Amino acid sequence: MLKIGMFLGNRYEIISKIGSGGMADVYKAKCHKLNRFVAIKVLKPEFSQDQSFVSKFRMEAQSAACLSHPNIVNIYDVGEENGIYYIVMELIEGITLKKYIERRKKLEIRESIEVAMQVARGLEAAHAEHIIHRDIKPQNIMISKDGKVKVTDFGIARAASSQTISSNTMGSVHYISPEQARGGYCDERSDIYSLGITLYEMLTGRVPFEGDSTVAVALQHIQGEMVPPRQYEQLIPISLERIIMKCTQKKPELRYNSATELIEDLKKSLTMPNEDFVKIKQLSSDSPTMIFNGRDVDRIKNETRARTEYDRRAEHAYQMDMEDSEYRNRRDRYGDDDDEDDDDDDMEDTDSRFEKIVTYIGIGVAVVIVLIIGAIGLRACGLFSQTTKESSSAAESSSDTTKTKVINVLGMTYDQASSALRDAGLSIKATYEISEDYPEGQIFEQDLKEGEEVDRSTTVNVKVSTGSGQLTIPSGLTGMTPQEAAQALATAGFTNVSSSYEEENSDSVAAGLVIRSNPDSGTKADKTMEIHLVVSKGPAVVEVEVPSLYGMKEEDARSLLSEKKLTIGDISYESSDEVSSGKIISQSPGSSNKVSEGSKVDIVISTGSSSVKVPDVRWSSLSSATAKLRDAGLEVEVEYEESSSSEKDLVVSQSPSNGSEVKKGTTVTIIIGMGSYETEPATTQAPEETTQSEDTGDQGAGQ
Repeated sequence: MLKIGMFLGNRYEIISKIGSGGMADVYKAKCHKLNRFVAIKVLKPEFSQDQSFVSKFRMEAQSAACLSHPNIVNIYDVGEENGIYYIVMELIEGITLKKYIERRKKLEIRESIEVAMQVARGLEAAHAEHIIHRDIKPQNIMISKDGKVKVTDFGIARAASSQTISSNTMGSVHYISPEQARGGYCDERSDIYSLGITLYEMLTGRVPFEGDSTVAVALQHIQGEMVPPRQYEQLIPISLERIIMKCTQKKPELRYNSATELIEDLKKSLTMPNEDFVKIKQLSSDSPTMIFNGRDVDRIKNETRARTEYDRRAEHAYQMDMEDSEYRNRRDRYGDDDDEDDDDDDMEDTDSRFEKIVTYIGIGVAVVIVLIIGAIGLRACGLFSQTTKESSSAAESSSDTTKTKVINVLGMTYDQASSALRDAGLSIKATYEISEDYPEGQIFEQDLKEGEEVDRSTTVNVKVSTGSGQLTIPSGLTGMTPQEAAQALATAGFTNVSSSYEEENSDSVAAGLVIRSNPDSGTKADKTMEIHLVVSKGPAVVEVEVPSLYGMKEEDARSLLSEKKLTIGDISYESSDEVSSGKIISQSPGSSNKVSEGSKVDIVISTGSSSVKVPDVRWSSLSSATAKLRDAGLEVEVEYEESSSSEKDLVVSQSPSNGSEVKKGTTVTIIIGMGSYETEPATTQAPEETTQSEDTGDQGAGQ
């Protein structure tokens, strides 16, 4: 077992273990030479000592290394180091198709077809190099993160020659072809069978055959009838079901001859899903006799004897429903000598049986020849002449094997009718149409009437019902995402939901969600009718004209804007000489502009005029003048000057003069009179005299 961090070939550093198979373990590694991550498949230690397994392991690398295709995992290198045999291959970042199916339960129809086409393209490239995979199954199909599909693990693939090749039942028993289950010969059509089973599982989420043991499942591949996939999933198109049925025919000659043919039909199923274009050949009972000469007999015997010890061991383990390791334990316990003797006895028995069969065939042919010669002689002697017209007519009628009568197949399924008509010597061709009277899958019309006598091998054209074309469009689509609504319609049976959406404004449904379907919920429509979904774009944008708010009070403006489905925005205040206080001076957006409903309009409200008249304060005392001016919103500055005695301590003048209009806050200068004086000293002593006078007055008052 490899350890994390060790190197292989001085180049590949082991990073982690990512998987394990029957013969090998798979590791993630880094190639330090090319600086990239790779996957390394390492042969398990218990097999590395067995030269047969080592040979097969090397054969895998040799057969797959020559393949270079986008849908096949690339092989980069192969090597051996200290008894460790390994293959270096492309590392796929993703999951197996098996895990993908388990997560999704079942895949969508288009997705399943795309996966099958990519796998078929990979097989097409391998088959062109005469390489058969032999183990196609979801576990060996990788889906990368970018959606690429790649076939991996050519673990039991071998280069096919022009001669037949004996195969072993080593692939997963749920997907192997009948010829592999029998341990017989297989070719490219065996891979097509396994791909058909894989496609069946992708569409239905189940494999067609189940059993308690591998032997039980294998026997069903050989003998069992497969349940048509449409019985599990009715949405599967008719053409796709027919493709699966053709891929999984018991007889290889009835399957697709190549992956190329399969790809062509898969492409058609994308554009013509309900057309019956898949042609499945009918087995003929009048095939020519095959003559074996001596060389042919010797060749068959030699090929039988040429089977390797590995082939015998694998086949024996499969038939006994045992693991290979258990078989080796039994071999080690009891030895191989008896087995070799048994094999020799089996060969002798095979030779004896074959010689007996050839002898019996020869005797039978001789008897037939004698009877034919005798009949000719008797006819020549007239012993077979008829005695009456009635007997002659009866004899001709009974001996006429080229005619047959048409049977009634109405109400049968296609497979039932095909089998019944084949037994009657007739073939069938079907078209699929809507029928209100017959359930889906039943034949409701045939072109030849029951009892009509026709030539053998005549084709009976039938029409198969696809069910009633009228389905009810489900309710409850409103409010779903488009993907959820499309899935609900598909579940209801509608097969043609448009991938493009109609869009409408809606005040009740959020943007991106379904408003309704077209036709609407509750109505009936053909199942194939194209259904359109109407998706919401959210509320509609309606433009309105902004009204003029100039000169209005705030409450009146709010009422008017509400009628227009607009609202008040920011409010600011300014003085105005033209607009009285409390009314709107200006607005933004302005009147007559168009805005969407719900928009806001900003307004400016007047605080009143910004200018005042200067009051007349002349002959007022200082305190009285100051109060008047400040009440008018003006500032005061006081100055003093000489004046007559009558003007002392009163305002003798003002600037600006009374009646002037000025802005609020303007400074008004007032002049206070100080009385009249004749001499300069008197002027300087006036304050002292005033004090004395005031004192005298006080004294007089006191007296």
